[in-house]
Amino acid sequence: MKYLQHRTAGGVVPAVLIDDVVHDLVGHTAAVTGAFLASHDHPAVLAAARAGEFVQHALADVTLEPPIATPSKIVCIGLNYRDHAAETGAAIPAEPVVFMKDPGTIVPADATVLIPRGSVKTDWEVELGVVIGREARYLESPEAAAAVIGGYVLSHDVSEREFQIERGGQWDKGKSCETFNPLGPFVVTADEVADPQALGLRLWVNDVLKQDGTTADMIFGVHHVVWYLSQFMVLRPGDLINTGTPAGVALGQPEPKPYLRAGDVVTLEIDGLGRAVQTLAQA
Repeated sequence: MKYLQHRTAGGVVPAVLIDDVVHDLVGHTAAVTGAFLASHDHPAVLAAARAGEFVQHALADVTLEPPIATPSKIVCIGLNYRDHAAETGAAIPAEPVVFMKDPGTIVPADATVLIPRGSVKTDWEVELGVVIGREARYLESPEAAAAVIGGYVLSHDVSEREFQIERGGQWDKGKSCETFNPLGPFVVTADEVADPQALGLRLWVNDVLKQDGTTADMIFGVHHVVWYLSQFMVLRPGDLINTGTPAGVALGQPEPKPYLRAGDVVTLEIDGLGRAVQTLAQA
């Protein structure tokens, strides 16, 4: 199932998307949460929608909000594609590279992305986002991770490379600028993604293809990442994990590197998880 959230005069409304028709889920859930994704009776929702029990809208007529409720945390995995590590001159990591991102960076899929004041190295990263559905701590194996995943979502891990790499300290300040995590347009329940390691990811800047990869090239697969993180922190329903990006980011290009500027348009997509278009503007 594909779930989203949209804004109405009365506030944010959760909905299910079926054939480009948005069916409001008022009365079924207050929001699209990780727990809802993992435990709700999705066939019943589908049947009710097809029976016309919900208020309906054309997808083109709704104002998108982030497709999930704001998570308690965003956990990110760096250098998780072999080709991306190579293009940045980094060694293949022996263990997942983990950093955190401010949950307040999440914005709708079609939001304007703000280039921070003083930034000259704002970069793009298309990523597979994993939404946790059930609490996870000390999972026994990567195979056990499948049971705690609620869904998958298209995520844009926007990054400011000078802030991230050249300004000292940890990566977080280059990742947590305002609007730096557009999400969606919708989240897909885990049961509809047969193999999270068989998804194509693509990103264009001003209609020029920059990234064209596959999750098959991850160094640490989705289930390994979830298992690994559960050894160090409690993963709670609704938490978002950004699992890394394939080659093609501006950081990996020859000089002068084509970092994003106000007016640029970024388009990104993942197989089965939709497409998003964002315009850059100056903060």
